[in-house]
Amino acid sequence: MIYYLGLGTNLGDREANLRAAVRLLEERVGEVLSLSAFYATEPWGFVSSHAFLNAAACVRTDLLPFGVLEQTQAVERAMGRRHKSVGGVYADRMIDIDLLLCFDEGGGLVRVNAPGLTLPHPLMHLRDFVLKPLAEIAPEVVRSLFPSSNCLR
Repeated sequence: MIYYLGLGTNLGDREANLRAAVRLLEERVGEVLSLSAFYATEPWGFVSSHAFLNAAACVRTDLLPFGVLEQTQAVERAMGRRHKSVGGVYADRMIDIDLLLCFDEGGGLVRVNAPGLTLPHPLMHLRDFVLKPLAEIAPEVVRSLFPSSNCLR
């Protein structure tokens, strides 16, 4: 299966945090096929004096969506994250890894709507800090799912 993940950090050495997260994803989830550039962005959904560094990654794995979720959350915990955002309440974080999209072996979009996981990610179309890095590594995916996105211009 192919997964597109969004990564973000706004505490500590942000570049080192993203690189460490990618290494841990390789160990725990699967082969990282591509990684976008790192994008500096302002916090979204809350006020902070700490800017974010965001990226997108494409990962190939045999894990099913809840297995990937379990492993990405393990990576977050390993890097010091103790609390996930709940009910739209966001805070500064060492690392955040979001499952954005999943495609099966035949290239079909996998949809999940279950407690704790919704795929495709329900808010990614509202977040340029997600779509810009995603459009860099998967322009055809962004073009097909979000044809009016400004991230493709």
